[in-house]
Amino acid sequence: DLAGCVDSRKSTSGYIFMMAGGAISWRSAKQTLIATSTMEAEFVSCFEATSHGVWLKSFISGLRIMDSISRPLKIFCDNSAAVFMAKNNKSGSRSKYIDIKHLAIRERVKDKVVVIEHISTDLMIADPLTKGMPPLKFKDHVENMG
Repeated sequence: DLAGCVDSRKSTSGYIFMMAGGAISWRSAKQTLIATSTMEAEFVSCFEATSHGVWLKSFISGLRIMDSISRPLKIFCDNSAAVFMAKNNKSGSRSKYIDIKHLAIRERVKDKVVVIEHISTDLMIADPLTKGMPPLKFKDHVENMG
């Protein structure tokens, strides 16, 4: 949601973590910076999801309730440029704030802690957390949350 707040022009990030067919953790929040492009807004959201996901995976692993949690955490992003930026060493950003996030995600990808994958916008179930949508599409997304 690039520049969605009419007062501050800050974007909204949203993510949902699924396990065993249902949502176990989610968040929708205004970003702390003003993104200058959709890619930047999506990348910040990807960073926030990755950071929370790494913590959540560690927490769940500590509970010892699932064996398959040892695989790399899969993060889906519906912005091709943000996915490309996460997987490659080049940052086109002129912002130190974004560069730090890029390096953090890049390191997690390189160390196989996370895998960032592109997903079609139509399949992005976190979209209701960041933007308004038609009732039928909203219903479909919510049903896919488990």
